[in-house]
Amino acid sequence: MASQLFKKILVANRSEIAVRVMRGCKALGIPTVAVYSEADAHSKHRMIADQSVLIGPPSPRESYLNIERIISAARETGCDALHPGYGFLAENPLLPKACKEAGIVFIGPGADAMRLLGNKVESRVKMADAGVPLIPGMKGSSADIAQFEKAAESAGYPVIIKAAAGGGGKGMRIVREESQLADALAAARREAMNAFGDDTVYLEKYLSDPRHIEFQVLADHHGHCVHLFERECSIQRRHQTIIEETPSTALTDELRARMGADAVRVAQAAGYTNAGTVEFLLDKSGKYYFLEMNTRIQVEHPITEMVVGVDLVVEQIKVAAGLPLGDHLKKLSQRGHAIECRIYAEDGENNFMPSIGTIVHYSEPEGPGIRVDSGIMAGMDIGIHYDPIMAKLIVHAPDRSTAIAKMTDALEQYKILGVKTSRRFMIEVLNHPEFVAGRTYTSFIDDHMSARATGSDGHVALAAAVASAVAAAPVKVSSGGSRKSSVSPWESVGAWQIGDTIGE
Repeated sequence: MASQLFKKILVANRSEIAVRVMRGCKALGIPTVAVYSEADAHSKHRMIADQSVLIGPPSPRESYLNIERIISAARETGCDALHPGYGFLAENPLLPKACKEAGIVFIGPGADAMRLLGNKVESRVKMADAGVPLIPGMKGSSADIAQFEKAAESAGYPVIIKAAAGGGGKGMRIVREESQLADALAAARREAMNAFGDDTVYLEKYLSDPRHIEFQVLADHHGHCVHLFERECSIQRRHQTIIEETPSTALTDELRARMGADAVRVAQAAGYTNAGTVEFLLDKSGKYYFLEMNTRIQVEHPITEMVVGVDLVVEQIKVAAGLPLGDHLKKLSQRGHAIECRIYAEDGENNFMPSIGTIVHYSEPEGPGIRVDSGIMAGMDIGIHYDPIMAKLIVHAPDRSTAIAKMTDALEQYKILGVKTSRRFMIEVLNHPEFVAGRTYTSFIDDHMSARATGSDGHVALAAAVASAVAAAPVKVSSGGSRKSSVSPWESVGAWQIGDTIGE
Protein backbone atom coordinates (compact mmCIF):
# COMPACT_ATOMS: atom_id res chain seq x y z
CA MET A 1 0.00 0.00 0.00
CA ALA A 2 2.76 2.47 0.95
CA SER A 3 4.28 2.31 -2.54
CA GLN A 4 0.99 3.61 -3.94
CA LEU A 5 0.87 6.47 -1.45
CA PHE A 6 3.87 8.51 -0.25
CA LYS A 7 7.52 7.80 0.40
CA LYS A 8 7.78 10.05 3.49
CA ILE A 9 5.42 12.36 5.41
CA LEU A 10 6.34 15.41 7.47
CA VAL A 11 4.01 16.05 10.42
CA ALA A 12 3.81 19.82 10.92
CA ASN A 13 2.67 19.74 14.53
CA ARG A 14 3.61 18.59 18.02
CA SER A 15 2.43 16.64 21.08
CA GLU A 16 -0.49 14.21 21.00
CA ILE A 17 -1.81 14.99 17.51
CA ALA A 18 1.66 14.61 16.00
CA VAL A 19 2.02 11.24 17.73
CA ARG A 20 -1.44 10.20 16.51
CA VAL A 21 -0.70 11.14 12.89
CA MET A 22 2.63 9.32 12.99
CA ARG A 23 0.89 6.15 14.14
CA GLY A 24 -1.46 6.40 11.16
CA CYS A 25 1.53 6.79 8.85
CA LYS A 26 3.26 3.78 10.40
CA ALA A 27 0.11 1.69 9.90
CA LEU A 28 0.64 2.28 6.17
CA GLY A 29 4.39 1.67 6.34
CA ILE A 30 5.25 5.30 5.58
CA PRO A 31 8.28 6.87 7.34
CA THR A 32 7.67 10.12 9.23
CA VAL A 33 9.57 13.32 9.94
CA ALA A 34 8.90 15.40 13.05
CA VAL A 35 9.53 19.10 13.39
CA TYR A 36 10.26 20.46 16.84
CA SER A 37 11.14 23.67 18.62
CA GLU A 38 13.90 24.08 21.17
CA ALA A 39 11.25 23.70 23.90
CA ASP A 40 10.34 20.25 22.48
CA ALA A 41 13.84 18.80 22.27
CA HIS A 42 12.81 15.97 24.63
CA SER A 43 9.29 15.56 23.27
CA LYS A 44 7.49 12.30 22.62
CA HIS A 45 6.56 13.17 19.05
CA ARG A 46 10.20 13.79 18.19
CA MET A 47 11.27 10.47 19.68
CA ILE A 48 8.81 8.26 17.81
CA ALA A 49 9.41 9.84 14.38
CA ASP A 50 11.89 8.29 11.99
CA GLN A 51 13.61 11.66 11.59
CA SER A 52 13.32 15.03 13.26
CA VAL A 53 14.26 18.59 12.33
CA LEU A 54 14.74 21.55 14.67
CA ILE A 55 12.78 24.48 13.24
CA GLY A 56 13.35 27.25 15.77
CA PRO A 57 13.04 28.63 19.30
CA PRO A 58 10.00 28.04 21.56
CA SER A 59 7.91 30.91 20.19
CA PRO A 60 5.26 29.42 17.85
CA ARG A 61 5.76 32.28 15.37
CA GLU A 62 9.40 31.27 15.00
CA SER A 63 8.76 27.52 14.85
CA TYR A 64 5.39 25.79 14.40
CA LEU A 65 3.83 28.81 12.66
CA ASN A 66 6.81 29.42 10.39
CA ILE A 67 5.75 28.11 6.98
CA GLU A 68 9.12 28.73 5.36
CA ARG A 69 11.00 26.65 7.94
CA ILE A 70 8.46 23.83 7.81
CA ILE A 71 8.56 23.61 4.01
CA SER A 72 12.37 23.74 4.15
CA ALA A 73 12.38 20.83 6.63
CA ALA A 74 10.15 18.79 4.31
CA ARG A 75 12.42 19.45 1.34
CA GLU A 76 15.62 18.70 3.26
CA THR A 77 14.31 15.31 4.41
CA GLY A 78 12.81 14.27 1.08
CA CYS A 79 9.16 14.36 2.13
CA ASP A 80 6.57 14.27 -0.62
CA ALA A 81 3.59 14.92 1.69
CA LEU A 82 2.77 16.96 4.78
CA HIS A 83 0.10 16.48 7.45
CA PRO A 84 -0.79 19.59 9.51
CA GLY A 85 -2.67 17.95 12.42
CA TYR A 86 -4.94 20.47 14.15
CA GLY A 87 -4.15 23.96 15.45
CA PHE A 88 -1.10 26.01 14.42
CA LEU A 89 -1.16 26.14 10.58
CA ALA A 90 -3.79 23.45 10.02
CA GLU A 91 -6.44 25.92 8.79
CA ASN A 92 -4.16 28.52 7.24
CA PRO A 93 -4.63 28.44 3.43
CA LEU A 94 -1.07 29.70 2.99
CA LEU A 95 0.27 26.29 4.03
CA PRO A 96 -1.44 24.20 1.30
CA LYS A 97 -0.50 26.94 -1.14
CA ALA A 98 3.17 26.73 -0.09
CA CYS A 99 3.06 22.93 -0.28
CA LYS A 100 1.72 23.04 -3.82
CA GLU A 101 4.43 25.47 -4.89
CA ALA A 102 7.08 23.18 -3.36
CA GLY A 103 5.72 20.05 -5.03
CA ILE A 104 4.58 18.58 -1.69
CA VAL A 105 1.12 17.05 -1.24
CA PHE A 106 -0.90 18.68 1.54
CA ILE A 107 -2.94 16.10 3.45
CA GLY A 108 -6.07 18.18 3.77
CA PRO A 109 -8.36 20.37 1.68
CA GLY A 110 -7.25 22.76 -1.03
CA ALA A 111 -6.38 26.36 -0.23
CA ASP A 112 -9.53 27.76 -1.92
CA ALA A 113 -11.95 25.61 0.08
CA MET A 114 -10.01 26.31 3.27
CA ARG A 115 -10.09 30.05 2.63
CA LEU A 116 -13.83 30.03 1.92
CA LEU A 117 -14.77 27.99 4.96
CA GLY A 118 -12.40 29.90 7.21
CA ASN A 119 -14.45 33.05 6.69
CA LYS A 120 -17.78 32.76 8.45
CA VAL A 121 -19.44 35.47 6.36
CA GLU A 122 -18.37 34.06 2.99
CA SER A 123 -19.24 30.50 3.97
CA ARG A 124 -22.63 31.66 5.31
CA VAL A 125 -23.43 33.22 1.93
CA LYS A 126 -22.31 30.07 0.11
CA MET A 127 -24.38 27.76 2.30
CA ALA A 128 -27.47 29.96 2.02
CA ASP A 129 -27.23 29.62 -1.75
CA ALA A 130 -26.85 25.83 -1.36
CA GLY A 131 -30.03 25.59 0.73
CA VAL A 132 -28.31 24.61 3.97
CA PRO A 133 -30.30 25.68 7.10
CA LEU A 134 -28.80 28.85 8.63
CA ILE A 135 -29.41 30.66 11.90
CA PRO A 136 -31.62 33.71 11.18
CA GLY A 137 -29.55 36.86 10.79
CA MET A 138 -27.32 38.72 8.34
CA LYS A 139 -26.36 36.95 5.14
CA GLY A 140 -23.17 39.00 5.02
CA SER A 141 -21.44 41.81 6.88
CA SER A 142 -21.84 45.59 6.62
CA ALA A 143 -20.11 48.80 7.68
CA ASP A 144 -23.51 50.38 8.33
CA ILE A 145 -24.89 49.96 11.84
CA ALA A 146 -28.38 50.41 10.41
CA GLN A 147 -28.00 47.04 8.68
CA PHE A 148 -27.16 45.41 12.02
CA GLU A 149 -30.15 47.10 13.65
CA LYS A 150 -32.43 45.87 10.87
CA ALA A 151 -31.09 42.32 11.08
CA ALA A 152 -31.41 42.26 14.88
CA GLU A 153 -35.00 43.47 14.70
CA SER A 154 -35.83 40.85 12.09
CA ALA A 155 -34.15 37.97 13.97
CA GLY A 156 -35.41 39.11 17.37
CA TYR A 157 -33.35 39.74 20.48
CA PRO A 158 -31.18 38.32 21.92
CA VAL A 159 -28.69 38.28 19.04
CA ILE A 160 -24.99 37.51 18.83
CA ILE A 161 -22.22 39.37 16.99
CA LYS A 162 -19.45 37.14 15.63
CA ALA A 163 -16.09 37.74 13.97
CA ALA A 164 -15.97 36.55 10.35
CA ALA A 165 -12.47 35.14 10.83
CA GLY A 166 -13.10 34.16 14.45
CA GLY A 167 -13.00 31.23 16.77
CA GLY A 168 -12.62 30.44 20.44
CA GLY A 169 -15.06 33.17 21.47
CA LYS A 170 -12.91 36.04 20.20
CA GLY A 171 -14.82 38.94 18.63
CA MET A 172 -18.08 37.58 19.99
CA ARG A 173 -20.73 39.55 21.90
CA ILE A 174 -24.25 38.61 23.03
CA VAL A 175 -26.71 41.51 22.73
CA ARG A 176 -29.97 41.27 24.65
CA GLU A 177 -31.56 44.62 23.76
CA GLU A 178 -31.23 47.33 21.13
CA SER A 179 -29.57 49.86 23.48
CA GLN A 180 -26.54 47.50 23.81
CA LEU A 181 -26.00 46.96 20.07
CA ALA A 182 -23.72 49.90 19.15
CA ASP A 183 -21.28 49.35 22.04
CA ALA A 184 -21.20 45.59 21.52
CA LEU A 185 -20.57 46.01 17.81
CA ALA A 186 -17.62 48.36 18.42
CA ALA A 187 -16.15 46.05 21.07
CA ALA A 188 -16.49 42.98 18.86
CA ARG A 189 -14.76 44.74 15.97
CA ARG A 190 -11.84 45.84 18.17
CA GLU A 191 -11.38 42.36 19.59
CA ALA A 192 -11.64 40.73 16.16
CA MET A 193 -8.96 43.05 14.77
CA ASN A 194 -6.63 42.34 17.70
CA ALA A 195 -7.15 38.58 17.49
CA PHE A 196 -7.35 37.98 13.73
CA GLY A 197 -6.20 41.17 11.99
CA ASP A 198 -9.69 41.45 10.49
CA ASP A 199 -12.53 43.44 12.07
CA THR A 200 -15.29 42.01 9.86
CA VAL A 201 -18.25 40.91 11.98
CA TYR A 202 -21.83 39.80 11.36
CA LEU A 203 -24.98 39.24 13.38
CA GLU A 204 -27.31 36.31 13.90
CA LYS A 205 -30.00 35.14 16.30
CA TYR A 206 -28.67 33.96 19.67
CA LEU A 207 -29.94 30.47 20.43
CA SER A 208 -30.57 29.75 24.10
CA ASP A 209 -29.12 26.47 25.40
CA PRO A 210 -28.54 24.74 22.04
CA ARG A 211 -26.73 21.48 21.55
CA HIS A 212 -23.52 21.52 19.52
CA ILE A 213 -23.66 18.64 17.03
CA GLU A 214 -20.97 18.04 14.42
CA PHE A 215 -20.72 15.58 11.55
CA GLN A 216 -17.50 14.00 10.32
CA VAL A 217 -17.21 14.00 6.52
CA LEU A 218 -14.75 12.53 4.04
CA ALA A 219 -14.54 13.64 0.40
CA ASP A 220 -12.20 12.38 -2.30
CA HIS A 221 -10.96 13.91 -5.57
CA HIS A 222 -13.40 11.83 -7.64
CA GLY A 223 -16.63 13.51 -6.54
CA HIS A 224 -17.50 11.13 -3.70
CA CYS A 225 -18.42 12.43 -0.24
CA VAL A 226 -19.74 10.57 2.81
CA HIS A 227 -20.47 11.38 6.42
CA LEU A 228 -19.37 9.20 9.33
CA PHE A 229 -22.18 10.23 11.69
CA GLU A 230 -22.25 12.77 14.49
CA ARG A 231 -20.38 13.80 17.60
CA GLU A 232 -22.06 15.64 20.47
CA CYS A 233 -19.78 18.47 21.62
CA SER A 234 -22.08 20.35 23.99
CA ILE A 235 -19.95 20.15 27.16
CA GLN A 236 -17.93 23.32 26.68
CA ARG A 237 -15.84 25.64 28.80
CA ARG A 238 -14.92 29.08 27.43
CA HIS A 239 -16.27 28.05 24.01
CA GLN A 240 -13.98 25.00 23.93
CA THR A 241 -15.31 21.45 24.10
CA ILE A 242 -13.82 19.32 26.88
CA ILE A 243 -16.00 16.17 26.71
CA GLU A 244 -17.39 14.68 23.50
CA GLU A 245 -19.54 11.64 22.81
CA THR A 246 -21.20 9.72 20.01
CA PRO A 247 -23.96 8.93 19.26
CA SER A 248 -25.85 12.00 20.45
CA THR A 249 -28.78 11.33 22.77
CA ALA A 250 -30.74 14.07 20.95
CA LEU A 251 -30.86 12.59 17.45
CA THR A 252 -33.46 10.25 16.03
CA ASP A 253 -32.56 8.14 13.01
CA GLU A 254 -34.57 10.50 10.81
CA LEU A 255 -32.91 13.67 12.18
CA ARG A 256 -29.48 12.06 11.93
CA ALA A 257 -30.09 11.24 8.27
CA ARG A 258 -31.19 14.81 7.45
CA MET A 259 -28.27 16.42 9.28
CA GLY A 260 -25.81 14.01 7.70
CA ALA A 261 -27.14 14.78 4.23
CA ASP A 262 -26.78 18.52 4.89
CA ALA A 263 -23.22 17.99 6.15
CA VAL A 264 -22.37 16.34 2.82
CA ARG A 265 -24.11 19.21 1.00
CA VAL A 266 -21.89 21.72 2.85
CA ALA A 267 -18.71 19.91 1.80
CA GLN A 268 -19.82 19.59 -1.80
CA ALA A 269 -20.89 23.25 -2.02
CA ALA A 270 -17.41 24.29 -0.87
CA GLY A 271 -15.59 21.96 -3.28
CA TYR A 272 -14.09 20.24 -0.25
CA THR A 273 -11.74 17.24 -0.28
CA ASN A 274 -10.24 15.14 2.54
CA ALA A 275 -11.51 14.96 6.14
CA GLY A 276 -13.52 17.81 7.62
CA THR A 277 -16.17 18.49 10.22
CA VAL A 278 -19.48 20.28 9.69
CA GLU A 279 -20.83 21.90 12.84
CA PHE A 280 -24.49 22.54 13.62
CA LEU A 281 -26.46 24.04 16.47
CA LEU A 282 -29.58 22.08 17.44
CA ASP A 283 -32.28 24.02 19.30
CA LYS A 284 -34.81 22.74 21.80
CA SER A 285 -37.51 22.38 19.15
CA GLY A 286 -35.38 20.03 17.06
CA LYS A 287 -34.41 22.57 14.40
CA TYR A 288 -30.75 22.65 13.40
CA TYR A 289 -28.61 25.30 11.77
CA PHE A 290 -25.21 25.33 10.04
CA LEU A 291 -22.54 26.94 12.21
CA GLU A 292 -19.23 26.40 10.40
CA MET A 293 -16.95 23.78 8.88
CA ASN A 294 -13.58 22.92 10.39
CA THR A 295 -11.09 22.16 7.62
CA ARG A 296 -8.87 19.71 9.49
CA ILE A 297 -8.86 16.57 11.61
CA GLN A 298 -10.71 17.30 14.86
CA VAL A 299 -9.38 16.85 18.39
CA GLU A 300 -12.32 14.53 19.04
CA HIS A 301 -11.98 12.35 15.94
CA PRO A 302 -11.14 9.17 17.96
CA ILE A 303 -14.71 8.71 19.17
CA THR A 304 -15.87 8.48 15.57
CA GLU A 305 -13.14 5.93 14.90
CA MET A 306 -14.28 3.86 17.88
CA VAL A 307 -17.93 3.60 16.80
CA VAL A 308 -17.44 3.11 13.04
CA GLY A 309 -14.13 1.20 13.00
CA VAL A 310 -12.30 3.53 10.60
CA ASP A 311 -8.82 5.07 10.97
CA LEU A 312 -9.45 8.64 9.85
CA VAL A 313 -5.77 9.55 9.49
CA VAL A 314 -5.22 6.56 7.22
CA GLU A 315 -8.23 7.64 5.14
CA GLN A 316 -6.86 11.19 4.96
CA ILE A 317 -3.59 9.90 3.56
CA LYS A 318 -5.34 7.71 0.99
CA VAL A 319 -7.52 10.58 -0.22
CA ALA A 320 -4.52 12.92 -0.47
CA ALA A 321 -2.73 10.29 -2.57
CA GLY A 322 -5.61 10.39 -5.05
CA LEU A 323 -7.39 7.16 -4.13
CA PRO A 324 -11.21 7.10 -4.24
CA LEU A 325 -13.18 6.47 -1.07
CA GLY A 326 -13.42 2.77 -0.36
CA ASP A 327 -16.74 0.94 -0.50
CA HIS A 328 -16.45 0.22 3.23
CA LEU A 329 -16.97 3.94 3.92
CA LYS A 330 -20.35 3.86 2.21
CA LYS A 331 -21.75 1.05 4.38
CA LEU A 332 -20.89 2.25 7.87
CA SER A 333 -23.06 1.99 10.96
CA GLN A 334 -22.66 3.17 14.54
CA ARG A 335 -21.68 0.45 16.99
CA GLY A 336 -21.88 1.13 20.70
CA HIS A 337 -21.10 4.42 22.43
CA ALA A 338 -17.83 6.35 22.76
CA ILE A 339 -16.78 9.24 25.02
CA GLU A 340 -13.62 11.38 24.96
CA CYS A 341 -12.19 13.54 27.75
CA ARG A 342 -9.42 16.02 27.00
CA ILE A 343 -6.60 15.97 29.52
CA TYR A 344 -5.27 19.50 29.96
CA ALA A 345 -2.36 20.80 32.05
CA GLU A 346 -4.52 23.17 34.06
CA ASP A 347 -5.66 23.60 37.63
CA GLY A 348 -9.21 22.28 37.80
CA GLU A 349 -9.57 23.68 41.33
CA ASN A 350 -8.36 27.21 40.50
CA ASN A 351 -10.41 28.53 37.59
CA PHE A 352 -8.54 26.22 35.20
CA MET A 353 -5.37 28.27 35.28
CA PRO A 354 -2.50 26.75 33.22
CA SER A 355 -0.22 24.41 35.13
CA ILE A 356 3.47 23.98 34.31
CA GLY A 357 6.15 21.68 35.65
CA THR A 358 7.92 18.38 35.07
CA ILE A 359 5.95 15.15 34.82
CA VAL A 360 7.60 12.96 37.44
CA HIS A 361 5.11 10.09 37.24
CA TYR A 362 2.82 9.05 34.40
CA SER A 363 0.59 5.98 34.14
CA GLU A 364 -2.29 5.43 31.72
CA PRO A 365 -5.46 3.44 32.33
CA GLU A 366 -5.69 0.13 30.52
CA GLY A 367 -8.40 -2.34 29.59
CA PRO A 368 -10.80 -3.34 26.81
CA GLY A 369 -12.34 -0.34 25.10
CA ILE A 370 -9.90 2.16 26.62
CA ARG A 371 -7.65 4.27 24.37
CA VAL A 372 -5.21 7.03 25.25
CA ASP A 373 -3.86 9.41 22.60
CA SER A 374 -0.98 10.99 24.49
CA GLY A 375 1.83 13.39 23.74
CA ILE A 376 3.51 13.13 27.14
CA MET A 377 5.68 10.81 29.22
CA ALA A 378 7.51 10.84 32.52
CA GLY A 379 10.41 13.28 32.56
CA MET A 380 8.84 15.74 30.12
CA ASP A 381 8.54 19.42 30.93
CA ILE A 382 5.16 21.10 30.45
CA GLY A 383 5.85 24.75 29.65
CA ILE A 384 3.98 27.94 28.86
CA HIS A 385 4.50 28.18 25.11
CA TYR A 386 1.75 25.95 23.71
CA ASP A 387 -1.83 24.80 24.14
CA PRO A 388 -2.14 22.89 27.46
CA ILE A 389 -3.72 19.73 26.00
CA MET A 390 -1.51 16.77 26.93
CA ALA A 391 -3.61 13.76 26.01
CA LYS A 392 -7.07 12.47 25.18
CA LEU A 393 -8.77 9.61 27.00
CA ILE A 394 -11.31 7.69 24.93
CA VAL A 395 -13.57 4.82 25.93
CA HIS A 396 -15.94 2.61 23.96
CA ALA A 397 -18.74 0.44 25.34
CA PRO A 398 -21.93 -1.26 24.14
CA ASP A 399 -24.15 1.54 25.51
CA ARG A 400 -23.95 5.05 26.98
CA SER A 401 -24.37 4.17 30.65
CA THR A 402 -21.60 1.59 30.44
CA ALA A 403 -19.38 4.09 28.60
CA ILE A 404 -19.91 6.69 31.36
CA ALA A 405 -18.98 4.16 34.03
CA LYS A 406 -15.94 3.03 32.06
CA MET A 407 -14.76 6.62 31.53
CA THR A 408 -15.19 7.46 35.21
CA ASP A 409 -13.11 4.43 36.19
CA ALA A 410 -10.47 5.19 33.56
CA LEU A 411 -10.14 8.79 34.79
CA GLU A 412 -9.68 7.46 38.32
CA GLN A 413 -6.87 5.21 37.06
CA TYR A 414 -5.13 7.96 35.05
CA LYS A 415 -2.20 9.27 37.13
CA ILE A 416 -0.15 12.33 36.19
CA LEU A 417 2.17 13.66 38.90
CA GLY A 418 4.01 16.96 38.57
CA VAL A 419 1.35 19.15 36.94
CA LYS A 420 -2.28 19.71 37.79
CA THR A 421 -5.12 18.59 35.52
CA SER A 422 -8.90 18.97 35.35
CA ARG A 423 -9.42 15.20 35.57
CA ARG A 424 -11.44 15.40 38.78
CA PHE A 425 -13.70 18.07 37.27
CA MET A 426 -14.55 15.81 34.34
CA ILE A 427 -15.48 12.97 36.70
CA GLU A 428 -17.93 15.33 38.39
CA VAL A 429 -19.43 16.31 35.03
CA LEU A 430 -19.84 12.67 33.98
CA ASN A 431 -21.58 11.82 37.26
CA HIS A 432 -23.92 14.82 37.23
CA PRO A 433 -27.57 13.65 37.02
CA GLU A 434 -28.28 15.91 34.03
CA PHE A 435 -25.33 14.50 32.08
CA VAL A 436 -26.31 10.94 32.98
CA ALA A 437 -29.82 11.72 31.72
CA GLY A 438 -28.38 12.96 28.40
CA ARG A 439 -29.59 16.53 28.88
CA THR A 440 -26.46 18.28 27.63
CA TYR A 441 -26.20 21.70 26.00
CA THR A 442 -23.58 24.40 25.55
CA SER A 443 -24.27 26.22 28.82
CA PHE A 444 -24.17 22.99 30.87
CA ILE A 445 -21.04 23.88 32.85
CA ASP A 446 -22.15 27.43 33.61
CA ASP A 447 -25.57 26.21 34.73
CA HIS A 448 -24.61 23.11 36.70
CA MET A 449 -20.93 23.24 37.68
CA SER A 450 -20.31 26.82 38.81
CA ALA A 451 -20.80 25.99 42.50
CA ARG A 452 -18.98 22.65 42.43
CA ALA A 453 -17.11 21.47 45.50
CA THR A 454 -13.35 21.19 45.44
CA GLY A 455 -12.20 17.64 44.86
CA SER A 456 -8.88 15.87 45.24
CA ASP A 457 -7.38 12.53 44.38
CA GLY A 458 -7.02 11.57 48.01
CA HIS A 459 -4.03 10.47 50.03
CA VAL A 460 -3.59 6.97 48.71
CA ALA A 461 -3.42 7.83 45.01
CA LEU A 462 -0.89 10.60 45.61
CA ALA A 463 1.31 8.48 47.83
CA ALA A 464 1.23 5.63 45.33
CA ALA A 465 2.19 7.94 42.48
CA VAL A 466 5.09 9.47 44.39
CA ALA A 467 6.31 6.03 45.44
CA SER A 468 6.18 4.88 41.84
CA ALA A 469 8.12 7.93 40.74
CA VAL A 470 10.82 7.11 43.29
CA ALA A 471 11.01 3.50 42.15
CA ALA A 472 11.34 4.44 38.49
CA ALA A 473 13.09 7.80 38.28
CA PRO A 474 12.43 9.44 34.90
CA VAL A 475 15.15 9.90 32.34
CA LYS A 476 15.59 12.54 29.71
CA VAL A 477 17.09 12.16 26.27
CA SER A 478 19.54 14.81 25.17
CA SER A 479 19.36 16.28 21.70
CA GLY A 480 22.37 14.18 20.76
CA GLY A 481 20.48 10.99 21.57
CA SER A 482 22.44 9.93 24.66
CA ARG A 483 20.51 9.11 27.84
CA LYS A 484 21.22 10.95 31.05
CA SER A 485 19.84 10.52 34.55
CA SER A 486 17.48 13.14 35.87
CA VAL A 487 17.56 14.49 39.38
CA SER A 488 15.82 12.53 42.10
CA PRO A 489 12.03 12.74 41.80
CA TRP A 490 11.94 13.85 45.41
CA GLU A 491 13.82 16.94 44.30
CA SER A 492 11.77 17.35 41.12
CA VAL A 493 8.44 17.28 42.87
CA GLY A 494 9.33 20.16 45.17
CA ALA A 495 7.55 20.79 48.44
CA TRP A 496 4.79 18.23 49.02
CA GLN A 497 2.92 16.44 51.72
CA ILE A 498 0.30 13.73 51.91
CA GLY A 499 -3.05 15.39 51.26
CA ASP A 500 -1.86 17.94 48.70
CA THR A 501 -3.46 17.84 45.24
CA ILE A 502 -0.19 17.76 43.31
CA GLY A 503 -0.85 16.28 39.90
CA GLU A 504 -4.53 17.12 39.89
